[in-house]
Amino acid sequence: MIKSEIVSRLSDKINPKIKKTEIEKILNIIFKTIIYEAKYKKATEIRKFGRFFPKKIKGKLNARNPRTGESIKTKDKISMAFKMSKELRNRINKKGNLD
Repeated sequence: MIKSEIVSRLSDKINPKIKKTEIEKILNIIFKTIIYEAKYKKATEIRKFGRFFPKKIKGKLNARNPRTGESIKTKDKISMAFKMSKELRNRINKKGNLD
């Protein structure tokens, strides 16, 4: 599912009178907040959904350049991780309607 499909589905579920551009602005604010918190190494939790948190990936000491075979050291990186809540896990694994 892409962002435009999420916006359309939210528009149908919430209120068709609300403009899709307004819903898209709200969705962008949520995404920007998650990114901002990850940049400063903080977690973002959405209750009954899950938790987004930055995860540090250590650099490798003996990585190799595939073209030259030269041994190089890579830098540490930050990746995003997601841990779903128990309620979300139960709803996904339960058969039937997700609503």
